[in-house]
Amino acid sequence: MSMFAEVTLSRPLKEVLAIVRHIPLRVAVCLIIFGLFALAAVAPKLLQTQDPLAIDLTSALQPPSTAHWFGTDQLGRDLYSRVVEGTGQSLAIGIGATALSMWIAIVIGVAAALCGGVIDNLLSRIVDVLFAIPTLLLALVFVTVFGLSVLTEVIAVGIGTAPGYARMIRGQMLSIKGAGYVEAAKVLGHPFPRIVWRHILPNALNPLTAMMTIGVGQAIIWASGLAFLGLGVAPPAPEWGALLNAGRNYVIYAWWLEIIPGLAVTALALSATIVGRHLQTRLEGER
Repeated sequence: MSMFAEVTLSRPLKEVLAIVRHIPLRVAVCLIIFGLFALAAVAPKLLQTQDPLAIDLTSALQPPSTAHWFGTDQLGRDLYSRVVEGTGQSLAIGIGATALSMWIAIVIGVAAALCGGVIDNLLSRIVDVLFAIPTLLLALVFVTVFGLSVLTEVIAVGIGTAPGYARMIRGQMLSIKGAGYVEAAKVLGHPFPRIVWRHILPNALNPLTAMMTIGVGQAIIWASGLAFLGLGVAPPAPEWGALLNAGRNYVIYAWWLEIIPGLAVTALALSATIVGRHLQTRLEGER
């Protein structure tokens, strides 16, 4: 009899380990990065070293050091703690804008594909007009009209990015609508609402998980661009785009005020995009 009993793993644990084993290294690194940002968004106090709003003019514009990991801003506030604090707002704006964009796109894309005819032509022309307007310009107009707030920034970015998603969802719906198994269901006499609910919608909307993950990164970049132009969250909120906007006047003397928040935006957007692309590849491979 062996001195050590054989360790047996439960079936769910084996499946999890099998999935983890096949995750590429770059995707695993991006998942870790995204997880750290998620932790910073949910519990920023766990990661902060100082009060992100505490002003200390005697420590203004200090470079990165052991006392201030990311340096300090023009008011002596700890930049590392402000970046951590701003993660929640930036991620919330990205997720909220993407969710709104997807909701608008699903309504328009599904209605256009299923109704066809005049409704399809009308909705398609509206999407074409919105798609012809640059996303940033459309968001700028919305924020200018309705004022500065997190809500208006979410709505502006959501509306600005919705046309592209609506066009993709409409095309996906039309492709599935003409598939062989849908035609077979019609021949068998299944009612059209059941065919839509059981066959068309699940298959057409299946890629949305990957699209939403990619969209979060894109929405964060658009939101940061608006804030950089002074049309984002009002100070002293440490949203990443607002940090970039506040630091642009000191870029010659304090490079860290631009580089570090910019790297945070890039890291979060890039990690979300890579994870989304991986999910998209896996979902397309299973179809």
